[in-house]
Amino acid sequence: MQLVGIMLIVERVTVGPLDTNSYIILDSESREGILIDAGGESSKILSVVRKHGVKITGIYLTHGHFDHVLAVRDLIEELNCKFYVHKQDLEILSQTPLEAKRLLGITIPPPPQPHGWIKEGDVIRVGNLKLRVIHTPGHTPGSVCYVAEGCVFTGDTLFAGSIGRTDLSGGDPEKLISSILNKLFSLPDDYVVYPGHGPSTMIRVEKAMNPFVGEGGLFRRF
Repeated sequence: MQLVGIMLIVERVTVGPLDTNSYIILDSESREGILIDAGGESSKILSVVRKHGVKITGIYLTHGHFDHVLAVRDLIEELNCKFYVHKQDLEILSQTPLEAKRLLGITIPPPPQPHGWIKEGDVIRVGNLKLRVIHTPGHTPGSVCYVAEGCVFTGDTLFAGSIGRTDLSGGDPEKLISSILNKLFSLPDDYVVYPGHGPSTMIRVEKAMNPFVGEGGLFRRF
């Protein structure tokens, strides 16, 4: 658990076959929260939600790949909440059973239909907190990041020391690099980056040292 701001609490739960980071975002005052990504092991996520006494008001995806949605069906039933994704990832979402079989050889059910769509500039209210949606295509057409007080949740767009892959369906390397350089790197240097896999980092660290998009990085020519 990490207290990021006066009221913002972030709890990371690493789940599923690809160690996906699911994040519980909690307003410490109202005890309302949201879940960013739901990569599997719904019981593990639920135990953390209940430990904190959080009322989850929605599940918000960073993108539609199968390893970020495996627990969505169970969680929307258990938590009586809705889930949302960018509309440009609807096709990606529909292909999750095929991708899971192709990449990992596992059989998964199709995800439920989203209850609604998120888009650039949307503001998600969590008790007294606000998260802003930024559209960051590249890893998938509908990849988004969520900007909160002092931090950003980047999904598979930006990692500690790496960037998202673009060799899957809908990937676009030029759009990915543009999303990072023009949107994520415009955030304050002291913002904490919470990625979809692996450890957290900071905007200033990735701007300086990321081997792909940092100073002198491989793709800084875009």
